[in-house]
Amino acid sequence: MPASSFSRMLRNTAALGTGMLVLGTAWSQTTAEESWRVQLTPYVWMTGLEGHIRPVSGGPTAHVDNSFSDILQNLDAALFLTGTARKGRLVVQGDFSYASTSDSAKLPFGLSAHAKVRQTSATLTGGYNWQLAPSTSVDLMAGMRLWDIKASVRVPGLAATQSTTHFVDPIVAARWRQDWAPQWSTLVYLDAGGFGVGSDSTWQAVGAVNYQWSENLFFSLGYRHLHVNYRDDGKRLDFNQSGPMLGATLKF
Repeated sequence: MPASSFSRMLRNTAALGTGMLVLGTAWSQTTAEESWRVQLTPYVWMTGLEGHIRPVSGGPTAHVDNSFSDILQNLDAALFLTGTARKGRLVVQGDFSYASTSDSAKLPFGLSAHAKVRQTSATLTGGYNWQLAPSTSVDLMAGMRLWDIKASVRVPGLAATQSTTHFVDPIVAARWRQDWAPQWSTLVYLDAGGFGVGSDSTWQAVGAVNYQWSENLFFSLGYRHLHVNYRDDGKRLDFNQSGPMLGATLKF
């Protein structure tokens, strides 16, 4: 299969499945409650992708610059979910994302190649909350993010080829929440990691506006930027993802 088609498959999935959404911190902070408080947020990230991709060692490096509509064309399935649990000042957050894309390309002699890429990422962080004022709070957290990308190319009558890339990034994070009105709040989130342990470096920034629809339901609209620079054994994933996000948070 042409390297450009294989790289396009990888970048489509990478753009839909990486990283951790933080739109879900939409309830007011209270220290009086000592039982665990949990919230779940399914979300959509309408991201584009720009950067350099080399999915297999020895292959060419492709420069990519795709919009969200470009990425949607080859999407088979996707699931994005984040959750947060709090008890007193303690905070634990987890995120899971999965995306699968497939594509085909014409080869010489009337043959065709079929490619499939599946990406899974899982993040777990924990930390402590500081209530700076009745309407202002900060979370400081640390944890890790697991990346797993599997790609396969199949040509009828020939053996299939596969590529697997997986690594773990340690991360540190800070989240600032500000209440402005009984139903409105804003959120700013920053994290950084990699440090040469998994990727060489990774960081992301998120800004969001939250609206409380009912006692247990919140909606969030924001913007997110994510950068990853991973290089190992000839492979290269060096890209930026940016785009608006929309989430719905259920509080339990």
